[in-house]
Amino acid sequence: MADRVRDNADEAADFETAIAECGFGLFNVFILCSAVPCLTAMVFSASALSYVMPSAECDLDLSIVDKGMLHAVTYAGMIISAVPWGFIADTIGRRPVLISGGWLDGFFVLCASFSQDTAQLMAFKFFDGFIICGPFAVVVSYLAEFHGKKHRPYIMLFVGLCVSIGSMILPLLAYALMPVPIFFKVATLEFRTWQVFLAVSAVPSLLSGFLHIFLPESPKFLMSQGNYKKALDSFQRIYKLNKRKSKESYPVKRLIDSTPDRSADLDGTGRSSTIKERFSRVKKKFMEGVLQLKPMFSKPYLAISLQVYCLHFCQIMCVNSVRLWLPQIFATMNAMESLGANDTSMCAVLEHNAMAVSMNEDDKRVECALHHDPRSYLDNITVAGIGLVGFLIIFPLMRIRLVSNHILKVFLFICIFLVGSLYFVKTSLMTMILSAIYLTLMGICATTIIGMSVVIFPTLMRTMVLLLIMTFGRLGSVSGNLLLPIFMQLSCLAPFLWLCSLMCIAFLFSVFLKVDDQQSLS
Repeated sequence: MADRVRDNADEAADFETAIAECGFGLFNVFILCSAVPCLTAMVFSASALSYVMPSAECDLDLSIVDKGMLHAVTYAGMIISAVPWGFIADTIGRRPVLISGGWLDGFFVLCASFSQDTAQLMAFKFFDGFIICGPFAVVVSYLAEFHGKKHRPYIMLFVGLCVSIGSMILPLLAYALMPVPIFFKVATLEFRTWQVFLAVSAVPSLLSGFLHIFLPESPKFLMSQGNYKKALDSFQRIYKLNKRKSKESYPVKRLIDSTPDRSADLDGTGRSSTIKERFSRVKKKFMEGVLQLKPMFSKPYLAISLQVYCLHFCQIMCVNSVRLWLPQIFATMNAMESLGANDTSMCAVLEHNAMAVSMNEDDKRVECALHHDPRSYLDNITVAGIGLVGFLIIFPLMRIRLVSNHILKVFLFICIFLVGSLYFVKTSLMTMILSAIYLTLMGICATTIIGMSVVIFPTLMRTMVLLLIMTFGRLGSVSGNLLLPIFMQLSCLAPFLWLCSLMCIAFLFSVFLKVDDQQSLS
């Protein structure tokens, strides 16, 4: 196809042909580097409180239910904002969401670092989740729409790799910063180490908003809007940077897609629009956006999307029920070992956390001091490191069709036994090893689901569907973090039976899900 385009400059090219002509080079490296802060920001938003909690519980006097609420509130914000962000991204564009979302999220994370009580922290973390939801889902579509079939499966794994890197940076940052005793006052506001830690975690969001200023709009999105003139300009910019040639030498001169060419209408006539014309344009765009959602409720997309939603709900409920509580568990294990406890099994840790509320003030002060011990973060760093190595190993294997077709169901099946095994472990070392393997395999499963979804659904539905998939995952996170403290208070066995049951349901959904992740984008 590429040779035919060169032979006949007037022949119209589709997206896959046009993007293949751009090659892979400096532009792709820059867009991937720009995506790293955005993906890292999502990890920071979702997980920063996990590292803050052992310290903040002493300053804010948090109960086990308060901790569950704080974990859940960020995801609640993400759930509420999913549909509005999806509509904006699929009608206005990917780039505006990435720029404005990055700046706004950084602002709310900084506000969270100024929190003086539990209510303020909950409120700002809610808005943090509300904003970061959009850029995270959009960046996945954005990356896919700048790469052809040859590189797209790798791009989806790159997303997983970035999430693993973010998960590695966060405990390293906690290890370096949290043990440092920081306390200062500004007027009536008091600031401690955990608040400084939260302020530093705003950097990736602000950097993401800044870097995307220098990138163009997705050419696939522009083509789906009928704006072929701007789409061709985007392709030419990519070609110029990658091939080190002039824009004019780009072999594709005309683009074709299912949407009629509306370049002239979208460019405007050059005169200023009246308020009535602007309102009419917004109303038309809204109606177009509503019509774009219609195919989501018809064959073949409805049945596939429901499968994916339910699968993601179960697996994310399981993975975040373990992941978000892990720093607290490791901090408690470290404190128990330092206090001379012989039994550091999961049951002993859960019982210790349940009894923490009834401790006297002296015992609380001793345990809070132990939570600042740098050793309590080493297990978290090891878990994140194993996750990163896992992605690096699986990264090249995903090009093998047999692996990509079966990896989801195989890993979910293994994870049923891994999460159940946590009930039987007696030492912190075994807890760390099993948790690391479990979280690594589940992280790969979550990335695989998102990668599949990118190619299943067409451009005008893609971001909305990705947001809905993530919304179901976040519903799982909220449910998990509200239910887990209740199960913990019932008995030690209850949370593990519950997690194993959810893993079995997720595995059954994966058995019936069949997708070719190397098909063309529609």
